[in-house]
Amino acid sequence: MPLTCLNYFNVLHLTWLMLIAMITPKRSGDPTMYESYWIKMGEETTVVIPGWQFMSYFSDATSLCWFLEPEFAKQIVRLHNVVGNAVTENRHIVVGTGSTQLFQAALYALSPKSESEPISVVSAAPYYSSYPLITDCLKSRLYKWAGDARSFSKNGPYIELVTSPNNPDGFARHSVVNSSQGILIHDLAYYWPQYTPISSPANYDLMLFTASKSTGHAGMRIGWALVKDEQVARKMTKYIELNTIGASKDSQLRAAKVLKVISDICEKQDEGDSFFEFSYHVMAERWKQLRQAVHQSGLFSVPDFPPQFCKFLNRVFEPQPAFAWVKCKGEIEDCESFLRAKKILTRGGKHFGVSPKYVRISMLDRDNNYATFVERISMIRDTTVSKTGETILL
Repeated sequence: MPLTCLNYFNVLHLTWLMLIAMITPKRSGDPTMYESYWIKMGEETTVVIPGWQFMSYFSDATSLCWFLEPEFAKQIVRLHNVVGNAVTENRHIVVGTGSTQLFQAALYALSPKSESEPISVVSAAPYYSSYPLITDCLKSRLYKWAGDARSFSKNGPYIELVTSPNNPDGFARHSVVNSSQGILIHDLAYYWPQYTPISSPANYDLMLFTASKSTGHAGMRIGWALVKDEQVARKMTKYIELNTIGASKDSQLRAAKVLKVISDICEKQDEGDSFFEFSYHVMAERWKQLRQAVHQSGLFSVPDFPPQFCKFLNRVFEPQPAFAWVKCKGEIEDCESFLRAKKILTRGGKHFGVSPKYVRISMLDRDNNYATFVERISMIRDTTVSKTGETILL
């Protein structure tokens, strides 16, 4: 049979399905776990945008962040106030194409322009694996990656990235470098009640958030920064203006609708439809399943977290991070390669500035993929070779 265009793409599709069946991808952090909730919500978050609407670059020409849609800004403030996870009073909101662009904008805004060499950028290991790549991708003369904050001892100004809860290990973080010359950026992408108890509103000079991990809408490519200093906010806005001439209005409008629906349900105290109640219970069940699988296998360990009281959910629970920070026990030195051979894709510890005995595994995949992952990791057993050369299962 001739290989027509249609047949060719059918072959590609079948090949892709076979690859998916062979290897469970758990390293990207794509938050497709949330699809089932938003499917259940039906038309609640549907947005219709006429072809003539939002054609201008400008949202509010008089505003500091002139491409920030007022309704999106309103819903950001409202949701943070409802959840109680961040101070919004006396803060400037800067919107960007995900928190990645906002991170770059923050580096641009906070870097001294008169220094003879780039300012050092550090974060305590294990740190988010994209920090070094994003920091150094343009080879900027303003800033450069300087590695693990715990071993940083250089005199002079520096920028420290504090991710809390931390990606990849899930622990609450504070600044590590003990110096008065440090400038802090707080990445709070995971400071939401499905991942960690909300003990108090975060109150820092520059805080980054993103729709991808708060609501699961990674495809919107929308993040926001809460910035205390007006000049820093202006410089961040200028960077985004130079980089992309603003952020998508369509995405902002859609994000505003999603945030509004979440806040509306929270204020009605309707636990049956609550996004955070749904997400909390899914994460709790997934961490329970993973801990059972790890115990059954005996080859791995995952962190234990102290329980805390969550003021928003009004209950005590242990943090249940978006990623599992898994350590291979015994003589397995390259955990990423070991698990890949078992048809599980992960991201190895070397990307996070630590030993390759560690891997990061996403907890946010679709239900069927997550179930396959848990089944596969539970079936991995310790093996050793006897004197006769036989492989023995222990």
